[in-house]
Amino acid sequence: MNISNIKTETSHNKRKSVTVLGLGNMGAAIAHAFINQGYDTVVWNRNAEKCKPLIQAGAATVETLDGAVAASNKIVICLLNNTAVDEVLGQLTGSVAGKVFINLTSGTPAQARVFAEWAESHNASYIDGKILADPPDVGTPKAQFMFSGKSSAFVSQEHILKKLGTITYYGEEYGAAAVEFMAQVTIGYEFLIGFLHTLQLVHTEGVDLTAFAQRVAGTLQGYGPLLSLMVNEIQLGTYKPDLGPLQVQAAMFDDLIGHRESQNVETVRMREIKSLMDRRIDGGHGDQGFSSLFELLGKQ
Repeated sequence: MNISNIKTETSHNKRKSVTVLGLGNMGAAIAHAFINQGYDTVVWNRNAEKCKPLIQAGAATVETLDGAVAASNKIVICLLNNTAVDEVLGQLTGSVAGKVFINLTSGTPAQARVFAEWAESHNASYIDGKILADPPDVGTPKAQFMFSGKSSAFVSQEHILKKLGTITYYGEEYGAAAVEFMAQVTIGYEFLIGFLHTLQLVHTEGVDLTAFAQRVAGTLQGYGPLLSLMVNEIQLGTYKPDLGPLQVQAAMFDDLIGHRESQNVETVRMREIKSLMDRRIDGGHGDQGFSSLFELLGKQ
């Protein structure tokens, strides 16, 4: 596809063209999704070699970053991190007024707000987006995309964003999608590292790991109601004994910690929980539930 054709067509049909900056695994998947949906897609990457498979698939490319941005009014960014995004935006020398920058790079809420300020200072629009998906799922309902930013900008681009997967809009506060994304990712890692610790423990005891994992998967189905109960108690500030009174829960932690120590399995996380329980009990709240530890987790 010739870039001159892209430029000519975008002057008449801006809605059917898009520029994708960044062609790692996820960026390439995003570009392919747009190509497959019939969008005139311009791609750019600092390593031009990564453009070649997209060109073969039907994309157009230009040698310069400014040229890629000039080719469309929709600029989708998907780079390794927001440090790279900052570097790329800092290299732009052409006008970006009137363009919509859709940043799908992982990053913090604070970074999203900084990029929004940059866009506004250049008379451009900014939508912050985050992805919960693997590259092969992009372009299917299985891929989850989170967005935040001015509603007018989001609504104007909603039709193209839906081409990427299932989308959710979290509101006009630019950092809202990043808040949700980082929380979802963090809770996943928190669970998974705990799971690995426990696997190490049962493995040393000779338990079949496959069968154990299947039992854990069944147990997890019951956590939904517990999560809702804990959130309700936190909002009310009543902290009823969800898993039993803290003073009863804490009594078994010496055994939990001792068991891990006997098998040479790391105990830092369990000791942290025990310490929080002891602090809460010492404060006169031993009759409350596990959710009451929430009170100790903010900045002191």
